[in-house]
Amino acid sequence: MHERLPPSTSLTDLGKRYWLPVYRPRELVLDHGKGAYIWDTQGRDYVDFGAGIAVNALGHQDPDLIEALIAQVHKLWHASNVFYTEPPLRLAEELVLASGFAERVFLCNSGAEANEAAIKLVRKWAASKGRTPEQRNIITFRGSFHGRTLATVTATAQPKYQEGYEPLPAGFRYLDFNDEAALEAALTAGDIAAVMLEPVQGEGGVLPAAPGFLKRARELCDQHDALLVLDEIQCGMGRTGTLFAHTHENVTPDIVTLAKALGCGFPIGAMLAGPKVDEIMQYGAHGTTFGGNPMAAAVARVALAKLASPAVLMNVERQANALRAGLAHINHELNLFAEVRGRGLMIGAVLADTHKGKAGAILDHAAAHGLLLLQAGPDVLRFVPPLTITDEELAEGLARLHAALSDFAAG
Repeated sequence: MHERLPPSTSLTDLGKRYWLPVYRPRELVLDHGKGAYIWDTQGRDYVDFGAGIAVNALGHQDPDLIEALIAQVHKLWHASNVFYTEPPLRLAEELVLASGFAERVFLCNSGAEANEAAIKLVRKWAASKGRTPEQRNIITFRGSFHGRTLATVTATAQPKYQEGYEPLPAGFRYLDFNDEAALEAALTAGDIAAVMLEPVQGEGGVLPAAPGFLKRARELCDQHDALLVLDEIQCGMGRTGTLFAHTHENVTPDIVTLAKALGCGFPIGAMLAGPKVDEIMQYGAHGTTFGGNPMAAAVARVALAKLASPAVLMNVERQANALRAGLAHINHELNLFAEVRGRGLMIGAVLADTHKGKAGAILDHAAAHGLLLLQAGPDVLRFVPPLTITDEELAEGLARLHAALSDFAAG
């Protein structure tokens, strides 16, 4: 029998001892936040340019989110979907109205669950049309990331996430992102039920769909009777400057998946189903114990309203321009980036050839200088700050980034 570690044991040592070692957190323990700042247990402050991987879209301790959560805490925490409760009913209606295409919503707890539901819905739809299992394949794209369940990690067309989990589920085809010719050829085979993609690939390097690619995908899906599934778990909810990322291209999807910023830190996911598929799954076809949790839904209702507001979306555009200008200024001096790409406040700085593979080392320098930053693979720095970040917070973050990158370049 294991003995309890002594009270003097550091919190990071507790993590190293008791967590399944699937993470490699930085050597600091975060304690509380306000706006775009976070403080650790030692009282040191950090500018948060990662927002919990694009989750804390309204920053930390947003007063309206706190008010919504506290109000629901004093009413009902959980009931399951055996019974109706008001918050998830209201949230479903508001998501349908905000989407402009959806008819129904399935609420769950995470992005992986939302994508799992989407994959099952695609298969169920294809089965309803009399297609054999061999005709229910789903196209996804290299560099994508759709989750960590066995099905969604298979949909994720990156071998590094799949290694050791074989045999993987069948029924997925991988293509190069933004390759219209390859997509057309694959759909012509007649065994594809859906095309699934991120309008901006996140983990794959913050790579947007090329202009016109989403429209072409929609056209080809219509021609070959396939569904268009858009994973907006990271790029949705205002991140790109519009509530839904696909509206930049005036494309109507059949299914959209959401999570991350939908709850602004409270775990929640959603699958939005359009008119082709909204009646396919009937009683017993799918479910979840915690999906539509009243507390999560109460928070998400407020988050949705705020993230859709003109004030937040205008701030995204303005601060995205400021962030890009700041990165250009730093790069003019230090020449570390080969390219800066992305959309809205979802920006990737691609490291120059001489610094490829060193994104993780740069994150260490950033943390040492009081800046929380992310990477998107070993070669890309990922910037996904709160969508409400202020001029002062952004300027301070850029100053700390400059110091961190100068330190990195000097080393």
